[in-house]
Amino acid sequence: MAIHRPVAPFPGDAETLRRHLAGAEVPALLMTLAHLTGDTSLLRDDLRAPGWLFAPQGGLSEERQAEIRERAVQVLLRLGDRAPGTPPGPPDRELLRTITTWAMGDGTEDLLPLLAEEIVRPGQDPRAPDWTLDELGPGRDFHVAVIGAGFSGLLAGHRLAQAGIPFVIYDKNPDVGGTWLENTYPGCRTDVASHLYNYSFAPKADWPDHFCTQDVVLDYLRTFAKQAGLTDHLRLGTEVTALRWDETAARWHLTLRGPEGTRTAGHHAVISAVGQLNRPLLPDLPGRDTFAGPAFHSAAWDHSVDLTGRRVAVVGTGASAYQIVPEIAGTASEVTVFMRNPPWLRPTPHYRRPMPAGARWLCEHLPYYDRWYRFWLLAPGLRGILEGWIVDPGHPPTERAVSALNEELRSSLLASMAAQLPDDPELLDAVTPGYPVGAKRVLRDDGRWLATLQRDDVRLVTAPIDRVTPAGLTAGGVAHDADVLVYATGFQASRFLTPMTVTGRDGADLHTGWRGDPRAYLGITVPGFPNLFCLYGPNTNLVGQGGSIVYFSECAVTHVLGVLRMLLAGGHRSAEVRPETHDAYNRWVDAGNRQRAWGWSAVGGWYNANGRSATNWPYSAQEYWRRTRTADPADYVLRRP
Repeated sequence: MAIHRPVAPFPGDAETLRRHLAGAEVPALLMTLAHLTGDTSLLRDDLRAPGWLFAPQGGLSEERQAEIRERAVQVLLRLGDRAPGTPPGPPDRELLRTITTWAMGDGTEDLLPLLAEEIVRPGQDPRAPDWTLDELGPGRDFHVAVIGAGFSGLLAGHRLAQAGIPFVIYDKNPDVGGTWLENTYPGCRTDVASHLYNYSFAPKADWPDHFCTQDVVLDYLRTFAKQAGLTDHLRLGTEVTALRWDETAARWHLTLRGPEGTRTAGHHAVISAVGQLNRPLLPDLPGRDTFAGPAFHSAAWDHSVDLTGRRVAVVGTGASAYQIVPEIAGTASEVTVFMRNPPWLRPTPHYRRPMPAGARWLCEHLPYYDRWYRFWLLAPGLRGILEGWIVDPGHPPTERAVSALNEELRSSLLASMAAQLPDDPELLDAVTPGYPVGAKRVLRDDGRWLATLQRDDVRLVTAPIDRVTPAGLTAGGVAHDADVLVYATGFQASRFLTPMTVTGRDGADLHTGWRGDPRAYLGITVPGFPNLFCLYGPNTNLVGQGGSIVYFSECAVTHVLGVLRMLLAGGHRSAEVRPETHDAYNRWVDAGNRQRAWGWSAVGGWYNANGRSATNWPYSAQEYWRRTRTADPADYVLRRP
């Protein structure tokens, strides 16, 4: 992986091309060929089937795929010496419109500015700042603290470096990676396609799997930190425990706890990149501390505990448990799974499969293939998934479904689950959610979860847990003995910036002001807290909108750099969002969330704690991109020295 990765030339013999094209995602291949040649007749309407955006290979038959691949061989051979080393430029607006409209089956005029940032030459970075501190404020002393060295923190550091702004990145851990450093439980992997789960300007051509494991993602971040020159800016093993704004000096004073003990440091601006899913949540169960054996949260996996031949109790059936249980079943003598609410499962047959070697080769050798493949992955979220989770008052909405489209989704997912359990109606009934699709996180399904629950050495307990005992747990009055207890119970997602104490202007305490209900303008900034910015902040969690949180962080960092540019260009000392801007924005976000499955349903969970979602973004990814791409001076109070 390189920030500026050159495209390697591809050989011009037919057999080599045929071998590698066997691993191509055919719709992405067709779009690439149309781009490289300008021949849009390759994009035939009869190749698209209804719902093809949601199916591997677009749902095309093996015969049709073979036909298209052979056509691709001939087209690439005719390209001759044009493609190797000298790819054409990005598609012009008309070609971009034609290709993307063909793929999505609908006009994409409104999406073209966003998509033009995606389909770019290798090495191009459209979201990079086009200014520097020296240009805007020659000789000005201005430096920034970034808190967190995960995806968002490293991204913020990279953009600050591009703008020539001095910065440091603090992280409590001994290495970069954030959640991908901390979560090392068995089976840990992303549930977002790997080609979406990287920086748009630093694609990795050789992802080994469609959905890569924790160690691979961590290696990507470590490599990026080195290649982006961020290593010297890192202050690892250093936890920020408190922030205090000094109005007179117009800077933040940070209390740091690290190798040098406790100390303070001053910075003119702070970017918090600690995210949402970083503080484990342990359930409030009676007797939790009485268990006699090893007990730990999935995010703090104890690798010293050998599970071989032991009875393991797993509390929870969310995303972490979904990955853990199939991995440990067969190693443990018995696995008992305690379920409160079953998850909906989205069929993804290739979830644990490796990327075909040919696909990796194409990403490295065929110009723009990786960009069109990324678009193919992005497109269903840009148009289609979120629509199925919007409440239709005329349906009417119930805990079964919130719209006719939501009912169709329910029927489709339930049919897939039923097909895996043809002889076990009791288990099917137990794992069928009693809430609308989208009200809680939908999990990727390659069949392994339900197959694991059918094993003789795995038990599913649906009765509520009464208490933890020294010997295990009791649920519904029945005792379940265990040797090891694993809490796969998620995170304190709504407790943003905790456990830091954050004191703004006039002594305002951030957490007191939030009263357990965090809000921020664009998820980024809060009135009364000048020059303080959040990444993956309140209401920026994607739920079916396409892309990944990495993409949303890129959008947010674009806005943060826009605010800093505004501040520096005007010679201002601080920038602070106006209360009326912040409040109007949050009313709009709350109204949207109330009309989504997670806002309407009473099922609860981290998507909608205490009757309001402090985490989820209810609108399209395009809408967040549009709102964050510039910073409007009218939205901010700018104070001069």
